Amino acid sequence: MWRILLLVGMIGIAAVQARDAVAALESDSSRAAAVPAQQPSQFQVQAPAAGRRVALVIGNGDYPRNPLRNARRDGEAVSATLRSLGFDVIDVRDAQPRQMNEAVAEFGRRLEAGGVGLFYFAGHGYQTSHATLLAPAGSDPSAPAALVRDSVDLAEVLRVMSAPRLQQVNVVVLDACLEQPFESSAESGAALPALSGQTLVAYATAPREFAADGAAHGVFTAAWLHELTHTQSLNMSAQLQRAAASTTAATHGRQTPWLASTLVQPLFVAQTAGSAAFPAAIDTQDLQVAVLQSRGIIPKDSNEQYELTFWDSIKDSNYASDYEAYLKAYPNGRFATLARARIERLKTAAPKQQPAAPQSAPAPAPAQQAQPAPAAQQPPAQQQTQRPPAAAAAPTPVPAPAQPVTKAPAASGDSKDCATCPMMVSLPAGSFTMGGTFGDPSERPPHHVTIAAPFAIGKYEVTVEQWNACADANACPRLSPENNSVKNAPARDLSWDDAQLYVKWLAKITSKPYRLPTEAEWEYAERGGTTTKYWWGDQMRKGQANCKDCGDPWHKEGPEPVGSFAANPYGLYDMNGSVWEWVSDCWHNSYQNAPNDGHTWEAPNCNVRVIRGGSWREGNDYMLATTRFKYSQSVRQSQDGFRVAKDLK
Repeated sequence: MWRILLLVGMIGIAAVQARDAVAALESDSSRAAAVPAQQPSQFQVQAPAAGRRVALVIGNGDYPRNPLRNARRDGEAVSATLRSLGFDVIDVRDAQPRQMNEAVAEFGRRLEAGGVGLFYFAGHGYQTSHATLLAPAGSDPSAPAALVRDSVDLAEVLRVMSAPRLQQVNVVVLDACLEQPFESSAESGAALPALSGQTLVAYATAPREFAADGAAHGVFTAAWLHELTHTQSLNMSAQLQRAAASTTAATHGRQTPWLASTLVQPLFVAQTAGSAAFPAAIDTQDLQVAVLQSRGIIPKDSNEQYELTFWDSIKDSNYASDYEAYLKAYPNGRFATLARARIERLKTAAPKQQPAAPQSAPAPAPAQQAQPAPAAQQPPAQQQTQRPPAAAAAPTPVPAPAQPVTKAPAASGDSKDCATCPMMVSLPAGSFTMGGTFGDPSERPPHHVTIAAPFAIGKYEVTVEQWNACADANACPRLSPENNSVKNAPARDLSWDDAQLYVKWLAKITSKPYRLPTEAEWEYAERGGTTTKYWWGDQMRKGQANCKDCGDPWHKEGPEPVGSFAANPYGLYDMNGSVWEWVSDCWHNSYQNAPNDGHTWEAPNCNVRVIRGGSWREGNDYMLATTRFKYSQSVRQSQDGFRVAKDLK
């Protein structure tokens, strides 16, 4: 305890000293502003890992109960400013749990090459007795178990950033509240993560307190942006101390930012030669407080009642993760003993997992007998649009007895329309329930869909060899060689627009109506007549899909050749894992008002399309039949491919 008090006291003294130093530093600020933006600064003396700088910027404002009007703008402004300073920026807005987790994972991958790592978050934040948590978009305090379960732990972000690398320097800036809604069970002291070496964390406010919004930005973010663009002669610690002093002054002492640091040498982030110009400067009007207690997701002074609300929301749950979330929030709460007993009962009720029977090797894809060579290491994606995030831990329900796979309506035999065309499987018309109640909110509500006419769909994803036939005809762009060296592996690094070029070429050379499958057709085909969470049952089984924890074969560098895993009841391979697959539909945030006839669901001015099925880089939570996500239709991403469909006359 005395160490925490000493640390907080020292930080408070530093903040006071920073406020007193503001006037003296203003002259330095004006001199720094006079340095031409495109000239290398004399203060840029650190060049870690050849000057590498990587940032993850998350701005979450889309909350159903307490939306934040400025958080998205905060993220946009910070991203633009960091790019002007030479950062490689991963830019995420209104991130759902999956998006946040995968963005953090991608951040860690890009940091592996070394250099400065900077994590910025604007949105709702809160603390438990053991964790500082960052709320995903869509978080609702009326569903506290989901709120705690889905939020990202700051300690996990720091763990990812602290993995050994060349010239490691880490900076974290949080413009979020640090309220403690579960304070009735909290231990004294702040729930703050330990810092590894060469790490600086700037909190917009003190523990248990709120953060304020100005007219256009969070007050602390506005102050920091002002320092970044006006005081390049100062190191990052000094800039953040000045921002803290400005924030305290603007809020008349009601918001006191503070810093925790293990940096042993200064970090300067002046513009480099060739960097983009700064975005619009932040002036002092942006520091005027509009809403003082704006970034708290849960009303203050409701701790005891909130624990009762929390327990009431889960007391009849059959998910162990709900009770685990309660214990994370209330480790010594009034229902803690009961929660532990419920978890034990649920685990005891779970049947023993039977080892999967050995699978016979599936037939190789036609005309693709070449032995696979190791796939080359893929480079990070270069576009701003993020790939789908790794899912937060999914709830563990009380399992039902093992269910046999439902017998599917008969599918017709395989067929090909040309030597280099994909092998197609004809599927019958039929009805099914699309979506579910156990996955992401975008996969709800479940609804009845009727596929009125039979259609054909690719037995495998389009392969490198098949794509190259289109490229050889100058109808499709060439694939990136580093990610597409194995001929019978799925073609990837492809946008929705690229896939459209391929199906148009295929339709032209065969005179057959090839196209992308609709989203409803894709899920109908993936389920293969089953109604379970996965086409093989309600429990995950090793060896059924190509994902990072689905069993061998698996290689982190790339997907396995098509047909390396078992086929579903319709005889279709790799519907789960391998690569994400484009479908024809526009993205909608849920299935509310979705068509029930299986046709493409369009939208005015649509430029974001649906992808389905997960990839080899995701975990088994992504292998669910309902898994879906989105990308801009023009974005090429190393995990994205497709399979084709065809109308049957």
